[in-house]
Amino acid sequence: MKCPGYCCSYPNIHVKPKDIKRLAKHFDLSKEEAHKRFTKKGYKEEGQKKAPRVLRHQKEEHFGSICRFFDTDERRCTVYEARPEICRDFPGRKRCGYYEFLKFEREAQEDPDFIAVTNNND
Repeated sequence: MKCPGYCCSYPNIHVKPKDIKRLAKHFDLSKEEAHKRFTKKGYKEEGQKKAPRVLRHQKEEHFGSICRFFDTDERRCTVYEARPEICRDFPGRKRCGYYEFLKFEREAQEDPDFIAVTNNND
């Protein structure tokens, strides 16, 4: 089953300086250039002193927008080896809860391509 990329659609995918450094090395860029090309200022969440740096997004049909590094045709991360720490740690357990939900819904809907989304722009 291809990954729908639900976690990649989160608006604030935080990146730390070491994540930017890893992406810079992956693309053979300076840290400054990677910072400029791949990140932007996110929105300040409750309890944060300042707004974090987050990965830029691209338009996507199911979620409205998704991480710029997510291949929307192949449904996979294009920088998997260089992905940020937050992506490496997600979901904090062996299986993704959305994946389990999606598997259940596809069986219930009798549709192997069904993707449950909350973004309805129609």
